[in-house]
Amino acid sequence: MKDRSAIEKAKKRSAIEKAKKRFVRDIYMNREYSWLLFNKRVLDQACDLTNPLLERCKFLSIFCSNLDEFFMVRVGSLYNDSLTAPDVCDNKTGLTAAKQLSGIMTVVEKLYQSRTAVFVSLRRELAKAGVRMMRAADLTPRQNEEFKTYFLTRVMPLLSLMVLDAKHPMIQFENMRNYMMYELERDGRRMIGVLYVNPAVDRLYRLSGGKKAKVMPIEEMLRAYGHLAFMGYTVKNKIMLRVTRNADLDTRVDDSDVEHDFSEFMKKKIETRARLGVVRLEVDDAASPLKDFALKVLKLDGAYCFQEQNFFDYKFLFSIGKYLPAEVAAALRYPPFKGAVAEELEAAPSLIDYVLGRNVFLSYPYDSMEPLVDLLDECAKDKRVLSIKITIYRLANHSRIVDALCKACERGKQVTVVIELMARFDEESNLHYASKLQEAGCTIIYGMENYKVHSKIISVVLKEGEEIRYITHLGTGNYNESTSKQYTDLNIVTADEKIGEDAVAFFRNIAICNTDYTYQRLLVAPETLKPGLISLIDREIEKAKSGKEGKILAKMNSLTDKAIIDKFVEASCAGVKIELIIRGICCLLPGVPKKTENIRVISIVGRFLEHSRVYCFGDEEDRVMYISSADLMTRNTDKRVEIAAPVLDKKIEKKIYDILQTMLADNVKARKLCPDGKYRRVETFGAALDAQQSFIKS
Repeated sequence: MKDRSAIEKAKKRSAIEKAKKRFVRDIYMNREYSWLLFNKRVLDQACDLTNPLLERCKFLSIFCSNLDEFFMVRVGSLYNDSLTAPDVCDNKTGLTAAKQLSGIMTVVEKLYQSRTAVFVSLRRELAKAGVRMMRAADLTPRQNEEFKTYFLTRVMPLLSLMVLDAKHPMIQFENMRNYMMYELERDGRRMIGVLYVNPAVDRLYRLSGGKKAKVMPIEEMLRAYGHLAFMGYTVKNKIMLRVTRNADLDTRVDDSDVEHDFSEFMKKKIETRARLGVVRLEVDDAASPLKDFALKVLKLDGAYCFQEQNFFDYKFLFSIGKYLPAEVAAALRYPPFKGAVAEELEAAPSLIDYVLGRNVFLSYPYDSMEPLVDLLDECAKDKRVLSIKITIYRLANHSRIVDALCKACERGKQVTVVIELMARFDEESNLHYASKLQEAGCTIIYGMENYKVHSKIISVVLKEGEEIRYITHLGTGNYNESTSKQYTDLNIVTADEKIGEDAVAFFRNIAICNTDYTYQRLLVAPETLKPGLISLIDREIEKAKSGKEGKILAKMNSLTDKAIIDKFVEASCAGVKIELIIRGICCLLPGVPKKTENIRVISIVGRFLEHSRVYCFGDEEDRVMYISSADLMTRNTDKRVEIAAPVLDKKIEKKIYDILQTMLADNVKARKLCPDGKYRRVETFGAALDAQQSFIKS
């Protein structure tokens, strides 16, 4: 038996290694595999003892949530491609969609094993800290009676169940919902029973009494007592399962698709998401014969089925600290941190006048978003302000920015909101806010034809006497008060006249669906952003060829655009020194002799989500720097409306450059991408440096 087990493990290891090699070719790495490596780095933070226990619990939850979205979106998209374009290959590794899917499933199986091991370790540590997660097998008779009573009185009334027969041949499994499936017998007849619990039921129930908290998750209750709902039946087999459905909505439209209102078109599209095809099945017992029954019913290949014995998601870990005494929980979290507001901004009698006199730089979350929100509030009231225009992609649940825009409109300002209804998984929220803004009298524009508007820009036009003045905000992240406390983003508020004129022209072009326009200062995708950046790379190549030092320093979330990757390779071969800080996907392999040996790539995954994008070319005397809403992905450079804004203020330029240099020196959270496609810890020389922690302290 042991020999057979060893052989199976060896086969799995061999399959994983083959999948990894398939995903790496010459100087390229497959996009999906690179993303899986990123999510593994997130999971690694759940094991990193430099993070407090409750924060490590959150990293496990984030890892699982990321993987859920990966299946809904990326696996869903590849599944669609495997059916509609089976011969089309990835332009970097030459893999068809089917081959990518095959490799993904092999790698993901290993990730499931890793996450189970991480949870077992965290559960053990939580028990030592004072929260014990109970399993049915752990219960004493008294505990069993209490949990059973709770289930019968508080949970069972909220169960939905069905026995499948001729009148009820099958249930429509909803996306991302836990189900119990039973093989039942009564009067010699075999049949299938299915139940699920109302999502409103508390995820955890705490046992009464005792100094240390003992909690039982709802999943454990269903496993232990769910069969009681099928009175009169004998349970032969049982399994807990969850399906993941394809969420890759086709949102391409033409005039014939939309007769009246694009928002109504999107509502109908969102409603179809819950009924799209299944791309993953998760079960708690892969040996159960019910697994094969479920696969047959779902018409799903067994390769898309994964075993998770504990929980299919770990969202409850975000609030597990509430079962601990406040002082204990506080010690197991990151120390409290609040973004700063510069003294001169806080003391300014008028933020409008302050910005008209000097540029403002905000680096979230180390700087608070409050000054920007306060500026919008002031613009809503100030008589000099004639118009406010803004692009919206994702908003907070309770948005002060929306409130300010509504107030401005009610006070007679011209308010235009470009709101992107195709912001994946935020469509319903954006539909709600679009309706609210429209009711207040704002002009609403739903993006531009088949381009997503992902730009982050606010244009304020003022009139002082006979003079027209401009205030423009340009940033790398969303106008979302919640995520501004968790994501690192860079922002510049400026009264520069040419940028102000560009901003006005930008919104005018959005309104008339015109992308064919060259701006004075801004680079705007899909027309001028990529060519503009490539011309700056070419500048550094020419410098290197003429014997001067060529330099490129960039920070982004992802790098997948092959044209830019190949241009980076050309620059490396010419001798340009390239340093890239890429949090997530990187399809370029650095350090390959004679090809990418002048390129260094690091990734930082830490307390805050690295989200800012910066593109910097040259050295101090000829440096050109842009901050941008765009990653260097084909979807951003060619298929979205994105903005890259020049950093004209030398003081701000130096601040951003220093931020990047500190990140390059990180030797705690940073991982370097190696030529073999693996991420490894960076070398430690001297004192430990956690870049994010150093920014908090400064």
